[in-house]
Amino acid sequence: MHVHILGICGSFMGGIAAIAKSLGHKVTGSDDNVYPPMSTQLEALGIELTQGYDVGQFEPAPDMVVIGNAMSRGNAAVEYVLNRNLPYTSGPQWLLDNLLKDRWVIGVSGTHGKTTTSSMVAWILEFAGLIPGYLIGGVPENFGVSARVGEGPFFVIEADEYDSAFFDKRSKFVHYRPKTLVINNLEFDHADIFADLAAIQTQFHHLVRMVPENGLILTPNNTPAIEDMLSRGCWSSRQSLGKTWDSELINKDGSAFHVLHNGNKVGTIEWALMGKHNVDNALMAIASSHHAGVTLPDAIEALSTFKNVKRRMEVKGTVSGITVYDDFAHHPTAIETTLDGLRKKVGNARILAVLEPRSNTMKMGVHKNTLANSWQKADDVFLFEPSGMDWSLVDAAAHSSAPVHCYKNVEHIVQALKDTAKPGDHILVMSNGGFEGIHGRILSALKDC
Repeated sequence: MHVHILGICGSFMGGIAAIAKSLGHKVTGSDDNVYPPMSTQLEALGIELTQGYDVGQFEPAPDMVVIGNAMSRGNAAVEYVLNRNLPYTSGPQWLLDNLLKDRWVIGVSGTHGKTTTSSMVAWILEFAGLIPGYLIGGVPENFGVSARVGEGPFFVIEADEYDSAFFDKRSKFVHYRPKTLVINNLEFDHADIFADLAAIQTQFHHLVRMVPENGLILTPNNTPAIEDMLSRGCWSSRQSLGKTWDSELINKDGSAFHVLHNGNKVGTIEWALMGKHNVDNALMAIASSHHAGVTLPDAIEALSTFKNVKRRMEVKGTVSGITVYDDFAHHPTAIETTLDGLRKKVGNARILAVLEPRSNTMKMGVHKNTLANSWQKADDVFLFEPSGMDWSLVDAAAHSSAPVHCYKNVEHIVQALKDTAKPGDHILVMSNGGFEGIHGRILSALKDC
């Protein structure tokens, strides 16, 4: 079958492409915003890409068009599919119909930590010899690709609450039907499609209704937004962090900790990751893989060899004693926890935080009153104001106790960092997009110092 994917370079749709290819389909696709690591992955798989949405890409006509949720009415390719009555579906529906309906699905959901926790679960199962399939919204370093079919019954998926397609406004995760469900946390996000937190809770409630009685739901302990949602109905077993699962930090930066199960110490993890949020992600991963039959010693040993996901505190390089990191953080909570983890790791060394508030929710100004609090553990903050903002970052900067500099040009940020950075500094770049290749530009500028 010839599968053509519109919006193929998104992390989710790129994973669909990789899976379709490995299932033996001919796969092509198009997008108008191509940047690594997804573009590199697709090229390595031999998938033919079309830049843009010219209708010539439908010759010859594909057997099925999979339409990403970034596509909307008015797009030339979308209108062509509808006018010609070509068969089409959403990415989540295609995945259910072609793969998930026959698998033990481990779904990892929540506002934060989905990509990292999913990667941990997949690696634990792999380490235990279970050869899982997975689809993750990033590239796990232990695997090198964001998705694969796998050989065993288990399939790990990053269960995203964003909508499925312009013709299916349900959350993606309602198509996944997990037997093991992780709910890491639950906050208001995606203000472009959800009116409020209650609307997101309704989608999570729909997801919970699909977990079988012999399934397992894993949550943090005493999180009001989650407890309120589960009070609408829960028909599966539950376990939670802080009760069934817990941790004791050995190092305050989270690089070493003991794992506790039902109050008993069952092992110790020493790894390259940092931050209490990643310790919690690890506990969720251990618990969900344990539900799938992995022993606790194997799960703990696996995480001691875990490598982080690309763009999650990824070190892009060190020049003249200055280290540059890339991180996907784009929500105030994620920004705060990422900076907290780095601060605990580097101590009193200077942290220069660089932020692109690129998400639709950020651009709408939903977090403008809390954003300044998120970066207070940085010594200096450099903000890039992208086009399409409904508010000015200068407003957020005015409420910051840490020094803040606002720019509308990436090159000006690079120059400012070149003038400011000193040996021993840590430059943390946070964005959920390509950020105009700023990481490489910073490293090149530092070499010229």
